Amino acid sequence: MLNVLIQTLGGLGIFILGMKLMTEGLQMAAGNRIRNILKTVSDNRVVGFATGAAVTAMVQSSSATTVMLISFVSAGLMTLTQAVGVILGCNVGTTMTAQLIAFKLSDLALPAIAIGVPLKYFSTRKKYRYVGEVILGFGLLFFGMTVMGDGLKPIRMDPLFISFFTKFDATTIGGLLLCVATGAGLTMLVQSSSATIGLTMALAAQGLIDFPAAMALVLGENIGTTITAELATIGSSNINAHRAARAHTMFNVLGVFIMLLLFPWFLQIIEWVTQNLMGAESWKVQTGEEYPHVARYLANGHTLFNFANAIIFLIFLPMLIRAAIWLSPEDKSEGDSLFRMPVFDQNVEDNTVAALAQVRGEIHRMSLTVHAAYANALDCLEKRDQRTIRKRQRFEDQINEMHKAIATFLAKIMQSEINEALSTDIAEQMRVVNNLERIGDAVEALGLLCEDIVDKDLKFNEVAMGDLFILAAQVDEFLKMISEALIKEPQNLMEKAEQSERTIDSMRETMRDAHIERLKVGKCGIEGGLTFINLLARLEKIGDYCYSIARSVNCQR
Repeated sequence: MLNVLIQTLGGLGIFILGMKLMTEGLQMAAGNRIRNILKTVSDNRVVGFATGAAVTAMVQSSSATTVMLISFVSAGLMTLTQAVGVILGCNVGTTMTAQLIAFKLSDLALPAIAIGVPLKYFSTRKKYRYVGEVILGFGLLFFGMTVMGDGLKPIRMDPLFISFFTKFDATTIGGLLLCVATGAGLTMLVQSSSATIGLTMALAAQGLIDFPAAMALVLGENIGTTITAELATIGSSNINAHRAARAHTMFNVLGVFIMLLLFPWFLQIIEWVTQNLMGAESWKVQTGEEYPHVARYLANGHTLFNFANAIIFLIFLPMLIRAAIWLSPEDKSEGDSLFRMPVFDQNVEDNTVAALAQVRGEIHRMSLTVHAAYANALDCLEKRDQRTIRKRQRFEDQINEMHKAIATFLAKIMQSEINEALSTDIAEQMRVVNNLERIGDAVEALGLLCEDIVDKDLKFNEVAMGDLFILAAQVDEFLKMISEALIKEPQNLMEKAEQSERTIDSMRETMRDAHIERLKVGKCGIEGGLTFINLLARLEKIGDYCYSIARSVNCQR
């Protein structure tokens, strides 16, 4: 019994490791191309569906793609409609893993490992290391399947196990629901539908469960996989990110419910497609004591379910989105999101593309917090209100904590193996975060000057105050520009940034000279005059940091 457990779980572990290596290798080879493809998705639901299917088939992980999508929605890079269309495609694309497993390429497992290890660990070129990682992952995946199958062989004739597996009887409503619930629970635990589908195929191939029961387990595993998207929204302040996760859960749960109502006919369709269109033998045919063809039936059932489900919900996509909005209503306390600490899904630290997508969302939110702090400082200057002044320290603390959390997470990502493009991307992200924190410091200095003005009841010349707010408005526009650039990447960014930088520098110089002249003729007090010049300097410094951020964003394209 212990040997069976060790070999089965060991095989599952090797399988998951293989999946992880293969997915990471494919993602690293693709680099930023995946992110750029997803960000160019239009509102056309069919295009989004096709993009999701293609990208997920490319990286062999719907979880990775889904986490990226949730992060893009959180950051404002994608709309809810775009994300839901792509997620429907992800469900179809991820079935390619099951199709690959069903090919029974176990004989290639050891040769693939033999080729993959030297390429991954001894090659001097990153490109070859990524290829080696994919090949090694491929080999480990099939080796894990073999180990699992061999581990399950001894229990085929064990009365205790036969009695246990007879409970998974898809011919009864109770047995059918048990299969679905078990599949969902296991996948939520493992957080990999490919792994649990691989285990299901191994159980069916050994005859421990029949095809109908295995197919019911696979349907449950399609429900369990939605946990990844739900976990990715934890801590997100963007309501549309939550709605995208709800939509993902809804169409998988509703799709499984529909298939359960049509379950006998669904099984017949799978058998007809597999036997008549693919020329496969019946799943009941045995070779020795094994059922070698059942994996193909399960893979086809997995693909047919997700494809049919996607087509149905593509047609009714507006209704699905309305339901998701109803399930996740708008939170009216919008200001609270500015003071929420960044929350990163630690499960994606090794998934560089998905992790960077999360970081982008938090950097954009940090830029909004910095902008709100700036608006608060100007409000303080205009109204000279003690309550507004007290809020300054809360903004300063929040910006510092956000900077620390994001920089720490970026440092963790940098410790993993990444390609040159992603390395550059991470370095520029770090510069953006550092410059946002410097803007926060400059805003804090503005706030302290405002506090000093209120405490000493300093008065300014009317013309000087008019000049100050004109410059402040120009800086405000620059802050808006860089905040939008973090999510939209507008055309001619550097041209606009250079123009704003020149305008702010010129305005500051002109206003400073004019104020010095007012000081000379006694139109403004000495202390108030020096404070005014300091205010101009702080505003100009914020413009400098905005320009640095624009340069970093431009380098990431």
